[in-house]
Amino acid sequence: MASTSTSREPPPGGFAVHSPEDFRVAAVEKGGSDRKFYRIRAGDRSMILVKYSGHKEENRHYVAITAFLAASGVRVPHVYLHDPAEGLIWMQDLGERDLWSFRGQPWATRRPLYESALIEVHKMHSAASRDPAVAGLTLEREFSESLYLWEQGYFFEHCLGAHFLVPPDDVRRLAGLPALGAAATRLASLPRILVHRDFQSQNIIVREGASWLIDFQGMRLGLAQYDLASLLYDPYVALSADERDELLGYYERLVERDGRGIPEGFREIFDWCAIQRLMQALGAYGFLGIQKGRADFLAHIPAARESLREVASRLDELHPLVRILDSLP
Repeated sequence: MASTSTSREPPPGGFAVHSPEDFRVAAVEKGGSDRKFYRIRAGDRSMILVKYSGHKEENRHYVAITAFLAASGVRVPHVYLHDPAEGLIWMQDLGERDLWSFRGQPWATRRPLYESALIEVHKMHSAASRDPAVAGLTLEREFSESLYLWEQGYFFEHCLGAHFLVPPDDVRRLAGLPALGAAATRLASLPRILVHRDFQSQNIIVREGASWLIDFQGMRLGLAQYDLASLLYDPYVALSADERDELLGYYERLVERDGRGIPEGFREIFDWCAIQRLMQALGAYGFLGIQKGRADFLAHIPAARESLREVASRLDELHPLVRILDSLP
């Protein structure tokens, strides 16, 4: 005869449900992702269910990357169960407070959270990158000259062209600036490490005062400065120049404590990575807002455009781009 145990103790990672009213499921909105997220609560316990399609290759590798990063000491959510045939992942619920939700708090409150996030991404850049097991991962295409040029083209096509309606001849002239092609070549020539690829405030969960990383399935080989630019020039959160400088200095000290020197030209490369990241973000906002009908993403264009203008104004070779940005409505 089958067991009819009435134990209320939950299994590992499971739930003790005392009544139907204890069980709740709610959809979780997650930016422009093609995945669906659900928070499942039972009593005082909860987990996240992720439903993904196989259309994006990176979605199928999330669980393997999670295990790899956890083994390298990076704070990432624990995966309870993965059903690759159905595209389902049951994972730890880290809570609802991301770094973005602290944007209105004083800098004294936010700074330790940003520093905690930099500690975690530095583990990805250092310990995880040195782990021989990285060779067994399936990663997205590395940052190459062609990928940097694609990011630039994404901006010119979907932001300047489709959103701001800059005349095609002007768009082609700007896209052909020698400095942009040279930057793509130079950045691609530098030694690469593992990078998050979308290291911004909504992909950092704050749990018990510490930062945890999520949405790292796009991890690939690239430059640390690209991740730093993604966070410090995050269009979703305004940081002052002094705050950015403090955090960049904090990351540099993490590198030095790891026994490595700061590479020559580190901050200049940071500026060029910021150009790349902001172009990619602006292109994405234009594409999602116009092609995908997500008008909410268009609201982030002004902040990202202003950041792009700020960084580009520090680089003499990009003054034609600055003039166009200044002329936009």
